This record gives sequence, C-alpha cells and structure tokens, in this order.
Amino acid sequence: MGVPAMADNHADGSAGGPSMAELMNDANSTGDVLSYGMGPWQQRYSALNKVNTQTVRRLVPVYAASLGGEKQRGQESQPIVYDGTIYVTGSYSRLFAFDAKTGEKKWEYNARLPDGIMPCCDVVNRGAAIHGDKIIFATLDAHLVALNRNTGKVIWNKEVGDYKAGYSATAAPIIVKDMVITGNSGGEFGIVGAVQARDVNTGELIWNRPTIEGHMGSLRGQDNGITGKTNATWEGDLWKTGGGATWLGGTYDPGTNLLYFGTGNPAPWNSHLRPGDNLYTSSTLAIDADTGKIKWHYQTTPHDGWDFDGVNEFIPFDAKIGGKDMKLGAKADRNGYFYVLDRTNGKFIGAHKFVMQTTWADGIDQKTGRPNFTKDGRPGAPDGADKGKVVFSSPSFLGGKNWMPMAYSQDTGLFYVPSNDWGMDIWNEPIAYKKGAAYLGAGFTIKPIADDHIGALRAMNPKTGKIVWEYKNPAPLWGGVLSTGGNLVFTGTPEGYLKAFDAKTGQELWKFNTGSGVVGSPITWEDGGEQYVAVMSGWGGAVPLWGGEVAKTFKDISQGGSLWVFKLYNQ
Repeated sequence: MGVPAMADNHADGSAGGPSMAELMNDANSTGDVLSYGMGPWQQRYSALNKVNTQTVRRLVPVYAASLGGEKQRGQESQPIVYDGTIYVTGSYSRLFAFDAKTGEKKWEYNARLPDGIMPCCDVVNRGAAIHGDKIIFATLDAHLVALNRNTGKVIWNKEVGDYKAGYSATAAPIIVKDMVITGNSGGEFGIVGAVQARDVNTGELIWNRPTIEGHMGSLRGQDNGITGKTNATWEGDLWKTGGGATWLGGTYDPGTNLLYFGTGNPAPWNSHLRPGDNLYTSSTLAIDADTGKIKWHYQTTPHDGWDFDGVNEFIPFDAKIGGKDMKLGAKADRNGYFYVLDRTNGKFIGAHKFVMQTTWADGIDQKTGRPNFTKDGRPGAPDGADKGKVVFSSPSFLGGKNWMPMAYSQDTGLFYVPSNDWGMDIWNEPIAYKKGAAYLGAGFTIKPIADDHIGALRAMNPKTGKIVWEYKNPAPLWGGVLSTGGNLVFTGTPEGYLKAFDAKTGQELWKFNTGSGVVGSPITWEDGGEQYVAVMSGWGGAVPLWGGEVAKTFKDISQGGSLWVFKLYNQ
C-alpha cells in the first residue's frame, strides 16, 4: 500500500488521507482504525471474527516495536492504523509512525517540553487523531500539535492552556465536522475545565466552552454566553478556580450532533469551602458541536468531596427497554455507579453499583438520579489549622473506574467495564489558591478492600444493571477494553499480560506476557485477509504515583515502551 500522491485530494480537501465521511464510518470499516474508540460513539467494538473463541489460542506476536530511549513510564495510548502505518503516542508527548506489517519505524516526533510542566498523574498520552494529511495530538505543556502524517513535520502548533497555571493535556482529540475537539487537564491546580473546537487545517479556535458556571464561552471570536448562571451553585469567587477539567476527551453522536464530555473534580477537594452542587463538575455535558452551547447536563456526584471525577466516557448505544426503542448512553463513573441516560435529553434511566462497595452513598435515587449520601461518608471540615475528621471511603479517589475505556458488544448487548475495588482514608485540610500550586486541601491513603483482587473486568447488562460475569485480577486494572465479533473481549493487566476472554461467559481463553504492564487500549483490524490485534505495553499512570499501600504491592513491575502486534499462526 503506497503513500497516495498529495494531488489525490478528497472532495473535502483532506489531501488524500481519511475524510470526514471515513472517520464517521470508522466503526464499520475493518481495514483500518481511524479514531480513538474505533468510531464516533467509541464503543470499541469490531465485527471482525477470524480471531474468535476457537482460534484465539493460535494468536502469536508478529513484532514488538520499541519506543526506545529512557522515556519509559506509562504507555496509555490507543494506536491509529491507516494506509499501512500505525501511529502511536508515547510518554513525554511523543508520536511515532511504524510500518504496520514490519514494525519498522518511519518517523518520530518529540515535543519540546518546558521544565515547569505539572501533570498530576504521570507523563502519559492516550492517543492521536487523524484527518487528511494530518496526525494530531495533545502535549503535556497544554498544546495541540498537527503533524504531516507521512513525514512527521509540524503543520501547526497551538496553545490550549497556560502550563504555568497548571494546565496540561493528555487526551486523544476527536475530529468532528473538520474540527479538532479537545479538552484540558489540571483539575488539581485550580484551573478551569473547557472544551475547545479548532479548525483542523489551521488550528485556529472556533469555539470554547468552559465547564464551570460563570465563565464566558466564545464562538468565532465573539462572546457566546456564560456557562450556567454565576453563583447559582458556587458561593463567592470559588468558581473562578473551580476545576472541572475535561481531561479524558469526549464522544460524539452524529444523530443528535452532540458531543458528550465528562468533567472532573471541583477545586479544591475540600468540599467544605464550596457549598452547593458546584456545576458543572463531576458531570456529563452534552454540547452542540456547531455552537459549543451546552444542551443538557447530568451531574453524577453533586458537591463532590472525594475526587470522583465524572470524566468517564459516555458511550452512545441503542436498545429496546420496556418494548420501546431508545437512544441511550452509558457511563461507568469514578463514584462506583453505572449510569444509563437518554442521550437526546439527558433524562435519567437508571444507575447501579458496579463495584464491591460505595460507602459515600448507599445508592442512587431512581426518581431523581441523585445519590443518597451516607450520613458520615464525607470527610470532616478542618478545625482551624488542623485537619478534619478522617473517614474511610470506597471507592478510593482513583475510582471504581478511572480513565481506562470500557467496550460495548453489539452482539451480546453487554458493556465490559475495567474496574477496581479499593478504598481510602481521606481527610480535609486548610488550603488557599496559588497559581501553579497544588490545590487539594485533602490528604489520603489508599487501601485494598479484598483479599483476592483489586482489579475486576465486569460484564454489565445496561438494561438491568446486573453484573453478568467478572474476572478478578490481583493488580489494579488500568487499561482499555476491546470487544469483537469473534465473541472475544481483550484487555491488559499490570502484570504484563494481554488477555482474551469469552464475551458471554468471561472464561479466560488466551494470554501473552509483553514484558511490562499493559495500560493501553487494544485495537483490531484486517489486512490481506488476516486479522491483527495491537496494544501498547509500558507500566505507569496514576497508580504507582498515587496508590499508597496499593502501589507498594506492585512496585516491582518492569517499565517499558513497546507496541505489540499479533495475528493468527497458520499451521
């Protein structure tokens, strides 16, 4: 497959590379992987079935392509595959292009990062976006960079936030209507979350939508209305440094023309300083793709006091409930509950616990959709200079599910949720905002709550909220999930394995050790009549940095940085 000539342009001017029509059809095309989540809905499902429950035992490595150097740490990227090339981002804001058949490196780009970057949770990057002749990714100094996909040369480079104020960026951008849509990171530094849309060809800002009430949005250089209503759910000036980072990116539904972005924790963590629901933190926002206006919101953790970011991906799916065809979306939240909403208007359909315990709430009110807070579940207010009452809370702030994306099978109708069962002692402390400094006002110690596992891959029925099966793993699960038409579910473990399970029963059918923890998101595609599976290997992320007692348990996991590609061995 040769590189197309630059003159071979598509009708939309995409310079011979993937067009918008191809990007929107990514969930149905099997010869490539053109978007994060494998389609705008990001269901992470492929109809490919040559690798299946009967043949997966013959899955063997084709090659491992090393990212090289001393820049190891967490490799949380999902690869992009197009025109015989695999594109992967690496730790420390790097982007690589490898030959998809051989693993030979074509080019490498290293962002020039300043010394003062402040990523809270490792120097990770979760992937790139492709459009026409461009491959685009975010960097730890809060920039968005577009490179020529054939050469790795910079086409444009735009700042999306001030890294000196604590802004950073790690999420994979998405492409919608020839716009690059991206969020921001930095919720632990008192930044203000936002979603931005930029012209894919120039990087120029089209619209900006802050996620904290009181902040003004923009559309093509003009004011576009404030978010919410100033001081409606925030007292005083706390909204000016209110957090709500959109650090995991979003999904898109072409049918409603809505972008679905989750928002992170309010700042500071000390909830006693900020009475009220603190909109629009720990929420899912539905944003009109053309205007940047918020069409609906749903807050999973009002007045969050546990760092239960609501950033987890909201995945659209269609289902028949009560005999009625419904356009729905599902989200497995950090707070330990699995939510189903009407994606057209945000109406609450149901929520069910998907972890062992939720001590902060004893359920979700099935009429209002609000949590039933427990009496003593919130850490106490500081007493002068002294810390407040310590409480035990589960899940821990690392969440019942953190960043790692779940998958949905169109065959089984189940969601496959990479979850963790753990708790924490948490307390509040006095805190004041200082630009560029950590803005927590809390302390914590994370603890295991089960003898036999921390991680658990769980198959959830979105109609009933029931857990159909679960696979328990000793170490925390920190990688994404892939489901396929071969009745398989793939995910990785910190112990180094890429594993395949029966999608209906959860039986483990295959595993391969990559030599380092797998915390990336697997993909699959076909080429020349053969089905390939790929995943990044490289241990890191938030667990070894923030995990306390849990991190000590798995401190001997080797670091790494490699792209592994597999296919069936033909005897």
